Amino acid sequence: MEYSKLVAVTGLPGLFELLNSKTDGAIVRSLDDKSTRFVSSRVHNFSHLESIEVYTVRDNVNLVDIFQAMDKAGQALPDEKDAAAVKKYFEKVYPDMDFERVYASDMKKMVKWFAILKAAAVEIKLSELPEEAPVEETVVPEPAAEEKPAKKTRAKKETAPAAEEKEEKPKKAPAKKKKAE
Repeated sequence: MEYSKLVAVTGLPGLFELLNSKTDGAIVRSLDDKSTRFVSSRVHNFSHLESIEVYTVRDNVNLVDIFQAMDKAGQALPDEKDAAAVKKYFEKVYPDMDFERVYASDMKKMVKWFAILKAAAVEIKLSELPEEAPVEETVVPEPAAEEKPAKKTRAKKETAPAAEEKEEKPKKAPAKKKKAE
C-alpha cells in the first residue's frame, strides 16, 4: 500500500485507500477493517494525505514531516482523547508546530492517523516525481534580412490572384423596393 493513495474522507472516521475514482464519488477501502465501499462526492470531501500541510512557526510543512518526526521520537503515543497530553506530546516531538493555529482536534487526528498507518505497516514518504532532464536551449540563427522581404513578396503574389478572381465575378445589383400602391 502506498502513502500517495491514502485519503481522509470527511464525515468518516479513519483513513482510506483510494481504489478508483468516478465522476460522482470514489471507491475506497478502509485501513481499519479492510471493508470496501463507495463514497459519494456529493456528501463527502476527499483529502489526500500528501496534500495536507500543518502550520509551523516558520513555513508550513507536509504531514509526512510530522509523521516522520513522530516515528523518530519513538515515544509512546498519548491517549487521543486527552487534549493536554496530545499537546505535550507534540511539544516534545515537533516543537516548531504553531500551537495557536493547529487545533487540539487536529493534533488528536494526527495521533489517530499515525496509529492507523503503523498498524497497516504503511511506509510514510512522499511520492517522488520523476526528474525531468534539463532542457538545453539552442539558439536558432535568424534568417538574413534579405530573405524576409522575398517571403513577403511571395505571399503578396499568392494573394493577388485571389483578389483578381473576386473582381471578375459580376456583382449583383441590389434588389429594388416595390412601392406601395
